[in-house]
Amino acid sequence: MATLKTTLIPAQATHPGILIKDEIDAIPDFTQRTLAKELGVKPSFLNEIIKGKRPVTADLAILLEKSLGISADYWMKFQSQYEIDKARVKQKNIKKLRNIEIWNIIKEYVPVRYFKKHNYLIDELSEDIKAIKKIYDVETIDDLVNSFSKDKFAYYRKSEKLKIDDKNMFAWSSLAQYEAKNQKTNTFNFDNLNQLVSNLNNIFYENSDTTKRVQTLLNQFGIKMLLIDKLEKTPIDGFSFWSNNNPVIALTLRHNRIDNFAFTIMHEIGHIHLHLRNDRNRKFMDLTKKQNVDQCEKEADNYAQESLIPVDIWQDILDNHLPLDDNKIISLGDQYKINPAILLGRVCYEMNYYAMKTKIDKKLK
Repeated sequence: MATLKTTLIPAQATHPGILIKDEIDAIPDFTQRTLAKELGVKPSFLNEIIKGKRPVTADLAILLEKSLGISADYWMKFQSQYEIDKARVKQKNIKKLRNIEIWNIIKEYVPVRYFKKHNYLIDELSEDIKAIKKIYDVETIDDLVNSFSKDKFAYYRKSEKLKIDDKNMFAWSSLAQYEAKNQKTNTFNFDNLNQLVSNLNNIFYENSDTTKRVQTLLNQFGIKMLLIDKLEKTPIDGFSFWSNNNPVIALTLRHNRIDNFAFTIMHEIGHIHLHLRNDRNRKFMDLTKKQNVDQCEKEADNYAQESLIPVDIWQDILDNHLPLDDNKIISLGDQYKINPAILLGRVCYEMNYYAMKTKIDKKLK
């Protein structure tokens, strides 16, 4: 079976006139004027051939064969190769110019520096264009522009209180979906979610090597978990969607706190359990808890709250343990095997304890 060889395109085409000059220079006391006289042509005519301004014709090739001892076939092949190379260089330059035009459009819709920083781009124009098309899952740059316009408000509600860069949001969500396609994990089963939630709470309570352990556990239960570095003005906590046969949770880890991390994980699991179960085309981007006015977001919030602190435990705290302080929160955390920072987060959110000074360690470990 024949294989297609890669054609190497030279930086510039080489005219056979350069070989004529080399032959003249190699013969002592031999000049262009001398050769022109032997060939029966004007010195200016030969000079134009040497400078690549005229082609070597069949007639001239026969004369060169007799004068320089290099076959006429070789001269004609040299001239033919020059014409082919010249055409290829021209096409290469046209393609290069077209790629520059495409890249200028890409820069309007893509945070190029971010992708370079994370080694998705290699500073080779044609390869970088291919990489961008793969990340954004588009066939053409027109598709990229249209996709940006279409998805601009698809996953989240704009808020005047949030400073959002739509280009960066589009990049982050596209990269999350691209990386999800490349990740392999176990088979997912909705029936296992209750066990997953229980296992996650044990990890949150211990808060040791938490991110890695959570990622491993989610993968074991068939959920892809991604950590995607944030960009400027992308106030994203979590992003949940379906990729092939598995749900995905993508995070930025904007806040290095165990309560925020745990709530975001449970919130996205809530979307998987309540909303992605029956509609695998939906995508949920969680920007900030205080902007959750959508019913689905409220349902995911409630799911997260009740998964982290069951209703009966929270009611017991309200009925029997108020007012709260650090010591009580730590004691209740040990009693119910709930990380005290998670309890404190709920207390601050629902009881306006934000001004309370605390010694409870909130750091994600």
